Amino acid sequence: MTVFVAHNQVKLALHTLREGDGPSLLLLHALGEHSPGAVPAEFEAWPGRIFALDFTGHGASTVPGGGGYTAEVLMGDADSALWMTGPATVAGRGLGAYIALLIAGGRPELVRGAILLDGPGLAGGGDRPGPLNIRGVPGRSTTPDPFALVELSSDLRPPDYVTRFAELAALNSGLDPAIAVCGKSRPDWLKAVAATEGVREMGLAEALRAFAGARP
Repeated sequence: MTVFVAHNQVKLALHTLREGDGPSLLLLHALGEHSPGAVPAEFEAWPGRIFALDFTGHGASTVPGGGGYTAEVLMGDADSALWMTGPATVAGRGLGAYIALLIAGGRPELVRGAILLDGPGLAGGGDRPGPLNIRGVPGRSTTPDPFALVELSSDLRPPDYVTRFAELAALNSGLDPAIAVCGKSRPDWLKAVAATEGVREMGLAEALRAFAGARP
């Protein structure tokens, strides 16, 4: 089942992959991807409901005119989804992992643990400013929006900015750990996050078990 959630002038596609009782899990896809059509095998053991969100410009969500993508815009997408799902563990791949971290710090009362996984868009634009003008955006088509691919792959991620969100999640969520780093890639921002108190490196299965029982 798919419902559309309003975020400013964008309609976000929020998919229910599985109904059920118990804790909720929200999946955030990687850059250029979209929500899976069914529960991925690695998440089958989750004991409750499972949702998946198509970010702005991806999947069945709205493609806005003229670009203007930032990680904070997608953080707003995740925030809108959480107000529909209620408190949930958030698992993100690639770019979705970065958004999962941001929303964990921004909405610790709603995010019951963030799981960070490898995938496209994990590195982003690094920790130093790039060119003032982004050139070479290809012609418009269907999703994923070419502007999203270019702009979000060059999005700035200073480690000291990112670790602040990890610290807020650890301080205000009441969870230990608040964030699980489950991938192998370590861009600079993720190295800094992994060294932050309240963050633990572990396998995905261990993280799912930990957060499934992590209630307020």
